[in-house]
Amino acid sequence: MTSRVNNKLLFLIIVVLSTVIINAAYASMSNSIDGVRVWPAPENTRVVLDLKTTPEYSYFSLSSPDRLVIDLKNTRNLVALKQLADNDDRILKIRTSTPKDKNSTRLVLELKEKYKLNLFPLAPAGQYGNRLVIDLFDKNRVSKPVLTHTPDDKRSIVVAIVAGHGGEDPGSIGANGTYEKRVTLAIAKKLAKLVDKQVGFKAVMIRTGDYYVNHDRKTELARESGADLLVSIHADAFTSQGPNGASVLVQSTRRADSEFTRWIANRQKESELLGGAGETIKKTKDKNLAITLADMKKEYTMASSYDFAEHVLHQIKRVTKLHKKRPERLSLAVLKSADIPSVLIETGFISNPGEERRLNNSAHQYKLANAIAKAINHYFEANPPQGTLLASLSLKKHKISRGESLSIVAQRYNVSVRQLKAINNLSSNVVRIGQMLKIPRTN
Repeated sequence: MTSRVNNKLLFLIIVVLSTVIINAAYASMSNSIDGVRVWPAPENTRVVLDLKTTPEYSYFSLSSPDRLVIDLKNTRNLVALKQLADNDDRILKIRTSTPKDKNSTRLVLELKEKYKLNLFPLAPAGQYGNRLVIDLFDKNRVSKPVLTHTPDDKRSIVVAIVAGHGGEDPGSIGANGTYEKRVTLAIAKKLAKLVDKQVGFKAVMIRTGDYYVNHDRKTELARESGADLLVSIHADAFTSQGPNGASVLVQSTRRADSEFTRWIANRQKESELLGGAGETIKKTKDKNLAITLADMKKEYTMASSYDFAEHVLHQIKRVTKLHKKRPERLSLAVLKSADIPSVLIETGFISNPGEERRLNNSAHQYKLANAIAKAINHYFEANPPQGTLLASLSLKKHKISRGESLSIVAQRYNVSVRQLKAINNLSSNVVRIGQMLKIPRTN
């Protein structure tokens, strides 16, 4: 009887000690991997580890086969890793392995080949806590040369369309859980289809799926495609639900001057961005001439951006309320290009419940895209770039005579008053004697 009691007591002691040891081991692991997200993109894959606290980590690469090994100190893994890489072409498998330190977690990324690596931690922001970001960049990616155009090739006008945010960057989130990145991609895809339907136009999507593109890379991709215009689609947000309406943003003077200073300092490298003036700037020893030519290009780009922004507002106010009736100047990275006219269109406030519903509606998305497409068409009708098909089809012009009205001119050329007002950027039906009007094409 005594022996049986002693055995039970010994068993209880062992259980208690085991529990204490296990709890002590977990207590020493002050961090944990609470989530892992894999974001494949055309040029890279981003892996994001969601962590309880700031990570302490080290990493190294192995060959034959190619692997990336990451050790996270005092960390335990709470995530099932087996199927995380199923939709990625660069990562074959994500698994754990035995670390040197028993209180750490060792993650192993089995890779298809060698990639350029970039690992960095991110502090809590918005809906996210502490993170460790692993970027795998294709080594064989070579930046394409800037696409140049000849004066007589009758090419299509290229419109670069940027769907804001993407991947691990959701943008603003509506009260009902709508992600800005999904709304912007839906509108951008509709806009691209509408642009491609127009004779003499070609759309280039900077982001075609749910992945993140660095701001500088957006401009690079637009430039590589020979873009004549960059349009960035977004949805606004505010701390309260009240504000609503669309707005259009262009580059601020301060940002342009800052970029201009950097541009001139590095003019040997970036002179090809100046079109016909590029070779002159590249070869000239006269710094003042280089600055003058570059300044002219910068001013032209900013003026063109503002002009196009007004066309967008003129069209978009027909399908939604405006938050701002004039283009707003703001210092934003995606607008920084000194050689490509660029605008950022806030299609509405996702933080406003009513607009959140509309922005989720496919029909409303189409109306917004169609308004932007019309603005693109009308802007380039009046300002066709040299060497484009549109430029080869010269616009008719009409000088207003005594007794003529806008409706009379519209009837004469078989166009609508609305088309005449849009292409001439008129806010009313009033015209004056001697005024020169552009006549939109009807073919």
